[in-house]
Amino acid sequence: MNKNSSNIMALAPNTSNKRETVCIFGTGDFGRALGHKMIQSGYSVVYGSRSTQISNLIPKDAEVLSHAEAAQKAAIIIIAIQRQHYNFLTPLAEILHGKVLVDISNNLKLNQYPESNAEYLAQLLPGTKVVKAFNTVSAWALQSGTLDASRQVFVCGDDVEAKQMVMNIVHALGLTPLDKGSLLAAQEIENYPLQLFPSWRFPMFLSLGLTAFFFFYCLALDVIYTYIYENNNFSFFIAITIPNRVCPVMALILLALVYLPGIFAAIIQLYRGTKYRRFPDWLDKWMLCRKQLGLIALAFAFLHVVFTLVTPIRAFVSWRTSKGIISQALNNKTEPLNNTNAWLSDSYLALGILGFFLFVLLGITSLPSVSNNVNWREFRFVQSKLGYLALIFCTAHTLVYGGKWFLSPSAYKWYLPNIYMLSLIVPCAVLVLKFVLIFPCVDKPLTRIRQGWERNPKYSE
Repeated sequence: MNKNSSNIMALAPNTSNKRETVCIFGTGDFGRALGHKMIQSGYSVVYGSRSTQISNLIPKDAEVLSHAEAAQKAAIIIIAIQRQHYNFLTPLAEILHGKVLVDISNNLKLNQYPESNAEYLAQLLPGTKVVKAFNTVSAWALQSGTLDASRQVFVCGDDVEAKQMVMNIVHALGLTPLDKGSLLAAQEIENYPLQLFPSWRFPMFLSLGLTAFFFFYCLALDVIYTYIYENNNFSFFIAITIPNRVCPVMALILLALVYLPGIFAAIIQLYRGTKYRRFPDWLDKWMLCRKQLGLIALAFAFLHVVFTLVTPIRAFVSWRTSKGIISQALNNKTEPLNNTNAWLSDSYLALGILGFFLFVLLGITSLPSVSNNVNWREFRFVQSKLGYLALIFCTAHTLVYGGKWFLSPSAYKWYLPNIYMLSLIVPCAVLVLKFVLIFPCVDKPLTRIRQGWERNPKYSE
């Protein structure tokens, strides 16, 4: 029997509950958690360690041997140690020859070394079959079983059989392997856990920038202006009033920015007469972060709802209400109900409730657990058709509430428009452009282009 027979046997399906033996070099947190999970999944686990003394931290059904003895017992060896300690493997090169080495290490910063840890391990032990895996799963997740947030395991390697053996283990542990190709992908896989919300970076910076702009804009008009020209101290507006103006404005603008890149994409395709040319980089990046923009918009909408619900218990509102009642009592005059204002108020609230309901529906369907249970047409209907309907309701909600200030000279403090006027620019532009795009004379050629028709076929080359 040749030295690779153990690897070939490992590829065969297990006919019993007991699986093959797996060796783990390293008894740290992750090594122990992974070993415990493997034992639960039916694997025999042997640890290779400098100290063969049994510790109560080691899973009780696992065996602890020296590195050389442990390596001889398994065809798959998981290297659960840091890169700076790989040198101790060099004297074991003969024993490790032909074995599958699974590198699970991570670095402290992006691109810390010229080559990936897995490639370095393959150079150090050229007779082995190195596979990169498990570095995106935390020890805490393995121990607690809360794997929903980190169920996917990236796997890469140059040897197809070795990679399949590791992917079988990943499956057996209840995780989802994702084949990323050859060992050249290891650098990208090792950088993945070090990235802090990479797809959220632009949406967050954009949201923070717009929030700061609108906050100081309201501060200037509602606090500073009234203090200078009306001698009223409304500094307490900073706590509730200004946030409750900024939040709906941000929610509406960000929701419009979710659909604006689709408008730009349609216009570019109509102009070019083909779908076989890449969009500009800025548009590609914008379209890739639409989900994040929508979820941030939903967060602002939730804050707006909360701020609105606490408005009646504010001291300023109670004072203003009691002042109005006392004024009517002193003048022995009751103001009649204004039906126009009542209609506007109820319409404003109804549109806000409907818009917020659709907003929440969009957020729910963007969750993987929900989106995976609907087909593409259903998902597109909710995110596109109902999404535009949500934008219409939210825009109408803002227009009914703030539209009265368009023709009011007192609304233009320091000749600046009210914040609600500014908030309507982007969503109204999106809705007008979308209305133009659904005209048959525009929609039909756009549909043909998206089905593969080209005005000038040379662009497909």
